[in-house]
Amino acid sequence: MNRPARPAARYALRAVALTAALGLWQFLTSADVDLWLRFSQFPTVTDVAHALADRLAGADYWRDLTDSLTRILGGFLLAAVLGVAGGVLTARSRLAEDLLGPLLEVVRPIPAIALVPVAILLFPSNEQGIVFITFTAAFFPVLVSTRHAVRALTPVWEEAVLTMGGGRWRVLASVVLPGALPGVFGGLSVGIGVSWICVISAEMVSGQYGVGYRTWQDYTVLDYPGVFVGMVTIGVLGWLTSTAVELLGRRLTRWLPRTSYASGPRVPRRTREVRSAAPVAPRPQEDVSHDQLV
Repeated sequence: MNRPARPAARYALRAVALTAALGLWQFLTSADVDLWLRFSQFPTVTDVAHALADRLAGADYWRDLTDSLTRILGGFLLAAVLGVAGGVLTARSRLAEDLLGPLLEVVRPIPAIALVPVAILLFPSNEQGIVFITFTAAFFPVLVSTRHAVRALTPVWEEAVLTMGGGRWRVLASVVLPGALPGVFGGLSVGIGVSWICVISAEMVSGQYGVGYRTWQDYTVLDYPGVFVGMVTIGVLGWLTSTAVELLGRRLTRWLPRTSYASGPRVPRRTREVRSAAPVAPRPQEDVSHDQLV
């Protein structure tokens, strides 16, 4: 008996949840509900939709969108390259760990948005400073995830490559980088989200264009529907970029076994039961030398 497609049911459930959330928002704001939270101060869903339609018809919205995406992609790609390289280097080299480790651990707890004054003083233009903030926000999640992933690799794989005559570069290309890919993309997924948080904050402080700058300007003139348009835009952009990173990670790690929760073709329950009930071949007894017995 064929069951309905599971992905379609999941997408339908997500659509229902989103629709219910929007409906609750519309009811609370249109009815001016003020129990403890002041929903009467919020714009309704229809107000935000009308403001969004007006913004989509203008050129400023698309310019802000392009500027924010350019800043995100520039800083994030730079952080991805340097973060992966730094993570592999500090995990594989004791000298690099001793030289770079203390400095990185001191700088890592500092919030990227706290570096805005440093960026203003250091770079000749606000645009370069915002890219620097975005880079800093994504760099450390990528660095730490890559470092932990490389250190978690079993040394048996490296020893096998060395035994077959491979050198360090062969080990790096065949063992270290492929084995660390799941951890790398975990850091990239976290980094892209943190980058959006920090680039919007940096645009609010020192930007001239961008989604964050426009959202702050709407707040200063009490244009609350415009503020929510900016918030929705930021959420959608963050979701799209994070999804793109995750899809790329799945594409490059197709050789990894998937858990039962991951999307994809499901193994029938009867097949899983047969596999779990299959007898396991006994391991051959190892030869025990006389010295070991003594």
